[in-house]
Amino acid sequence: MSLLFKNVKELVSDIDEFINTVEQGVLVFKEGVINYLNDEKESFAQKLERIEYLEANADKLQRKIDDKFLMHSILPQNFSNIEAMLDKIDEIIDISKDNLYQFEVEIPYFPESLRQEYVRLTNASVEAALQTFPAVRTFFREPLKVKDILTKVYFYEKEADRIARDIKRKLFHQMDDLHLSQKIHLRYFALHIETISDKAETLADMLSIISMKINL
Repeated sequence: MSLLFKNVKELVSDIDEFINTVEQGVLVFKEGVINYLNDEKESFAQKLERIEYLEANADKLQRKIDDKFLMHSILPQNFSNIEAMLDKIDEIIDISKDNLYQFEVEIPYFPESLRQEYVRLTNASVEAALQTFPAVRTFFREPLKVKDILTKVYFYEKEADRIARDIKRKLFHQMDDLHLSQKIHLRYFALHIETISDKAETLADMLSIISMKINL
């Protein structure tokens, strides 16, 4: 049974647009990191502009959705849970934007031997986030089916953890040609990228709990 009524189709459309916007932001983050690693300065700058726009648009959509939930008195007994979930979704694009700007501000140097590892980490971390969005869409239509969709989120989050650990081991155990300050700097950028999957895991946990508790 859908959580949303037929007379609020506009709200359904707004929720889909919000999710689509956050999803695009995550994909732009992924492309931006790869642009940076490949020294594609112009493309990287374009990704910064794009993610800035998407993050601002996501904030506007979230406020619009919150207002409509209250205006139409939809699921008032569960509104606080839904609002918290929307906040967690918005945090994913917020951290994606902030982390992409860290590349522009701090200008980290990535040795050639590590670049592919950072690409793999970015792919896994982003994939964890991307796997949450089908579950969010399902939550508003068939909440009892949400938990079955979340398996891939946890798989990719663990994969991101594993790749990040491998990068850190390689940095501190094998790369004697780097200064300690460079190793620490690159470790932080592994952490920056990994936070996307961490946010996805937090959202997945929340979705799992709320979908079971929701009062239809």
